[in-house]
Amino acid sequence: MAPRLIHHPGPVAPARVSAVLGSAVPLRFTLEPGQAVDAAIAKGFAEAGCGGGFVELRGGRCEPFQFVMPAASPDDLHAAWYSQTFAPEGVVEIERAGVIVGWRDGKPFIHCHGIWNSRDGRQMGHMLGPASIVAEPIAVTGIGSRSATFEALPDQETNFTLFEPATFDGGDAAGDHRALLAKVRPNEDISLAIEAICAQNAIRTAKVHGIGSLNEVRFSDGARVDSHATEVLIRRGRVADLDGAPRAHLDIDVVDIQGRVFEGEIVRGDNPVCVTFELVIEPLAD
Repeated sequence: MAPRLIHHPGPVAPARVSAVLGSAVPLRFTLEPGQAVDAAIAKGFAEAGCGGGFVELRGGRCEPFQFVMPAASPDDLHAAWYSQTFAPEGVVEIERAGVIVGWRDGKPFIHCHGIWNSRDGRQMGHMLGPASIVAEPIAVTGIGSRSATFEALPDQETNFTLFEPATFDGGDAAGDHRALLAKVRPNEDISLAIEAICAQNAIRTAKVHGIGSLNEVRFSDGARVDSHATEVLIRRGRVADLDGAPRAHLDIDVVDIQGRVFEGEIVRGDNPVCVTFELVIEPLAD
């Protein structure tokens, strides 16, 4: 079976995965009404002394609300792009969303994929945090780090500005709990890449959180998504110990360029990254 390859405009980076090991701080806070989603999340991270990580939103309402979906690139400058901006009228109810948190141009920045319901129906995409305002308190949970973060940097290979794992000086990083903040580059199978990252860091079992994009999707039940540009949220991710080696199992939500939403467990070894995939890997006690 020949791998699906997507060709980006820039030189292929030699390192296909990257990861930074940092402290792991359990997070639980509330997004208050009247705040933009990105500012409210940044506030929660700052109060915990964390520079980056992952949080999950389950439930909650926003008004106004804006998002984009994946799209084909209109030119040769990128291999994929974004749709027009969607701004549903009225209150939007968030079903679930995953947020990678880091920094861009010296300021807190978020990257969010999720599923929501509005007058237009059930949709999925990339939430625009600054333009989405919390309408009622939203409880969020996740994992932050006081010694690691994601930093948005220009990426020559894809010609995008993308999150890259980086160190962060947030003060006290003591404690036994650790997490890996990681990134996977294009054309790498997401499951195999997670296993490689875990093996390199002597991790045999873990929870996996993250968002990104895949070049088409193959599900374990035989279903498939034939769209080179997608937006993905890991709904449930884990790494299990298989004869002493890490084995990844990923259950995801995904939206294609037509706006169709799919879900399910994906095939290991047949789901290459399209543009990027950002992860927080939480090791578990063996």
